Amino acid sequence: MDHIRPKKHLGQHFLKDDNLANKIVNSLSGDVSNILEIGPGEGILTKYLLQLKDAQIVVVEIDSDAVKFLIKEYPLLKDKIIEGDFLKTNFRDFFTEPFAIIGNFPYNISSQLLFRILENKNLIPEIICMLQKEVAERISSPPGNKQYGILSVFLQAYYDIKLLFNVSESVFFPPPNVKSAVISLRRNSRNTLNCDETLFFKTVKTAFNQRRKTMRNSLLRLVNDKSNLSDPIFNKRPEQLSVDDFVYVTGIIDSLL
Repeated sequence: MDHIRPKKHLGQHFLKDDNLANKIVNSLSGDVSNILEIGPGEGILTKYLLQLKDAQIVVVEIDSDAVKFLIKEYPLLKDKIIEGDFLKTNFRDFFTEPFAIIGNFPYNISSQLLFRILENKNLIPEIICMLQKEVAERISSPPGNKQYGILSVFLQAYYDIKLLFNVSESVFFPPPNVKSAVISLRRNSRNTLNCDETLFFKTVKTAFNQRRKTMRNSLLRLVNDKSNLSDPIFNKRPEQLSVDDFVYVTGIIDSLL
């Protein structure tokens, strides 16, 4: 069968390096037997996923041409392909038990995909994904780094994150205009935050929306009187605060509301 023509509106850049594809699949821990692949395209990762012993593989693909290609090239995927948008998919339709996610995420919606995963964090203990290098570095950055931001805090609240390796533009067709990186996210031991979770997200977003200001000044819109924010932690800028620091700050804000 002819290869699929990459569709720009879907952000498709097909990986063409088998060694790299195998390396990405081998980055899975093996702790979870249920695996969901997002956007398999022509199935370069899928090929190696299907070789994993005792693994239950499901793929979600929005491109009908890719679905036809996969059905023909990988008969083992019969009844394991969900044609549709991952962002609108009900995870319970294909797995009732925890599952790992793997995929070369379309860069134009990678943040949306990660937020969707975060909403279902208790079902998804592990993610191996390729992202734009800048996004991968931002997500994995520790506090004190200028790349550290909203998504860093939200994801690091529930996942241990490692940048595994960088990927050249030359291994894709067509080559993207940006460098890429593969990261690992593994669920940490934090089941709940020791604060109001909704207020936590609001506090983090509010702080980083004015990241050059001190926490005291950026959070003023939440409490109206900065004299109430006397704790020295409010002298810091948001990128200096760890997840636990933001939990602590959220508790203070909550007590003032």
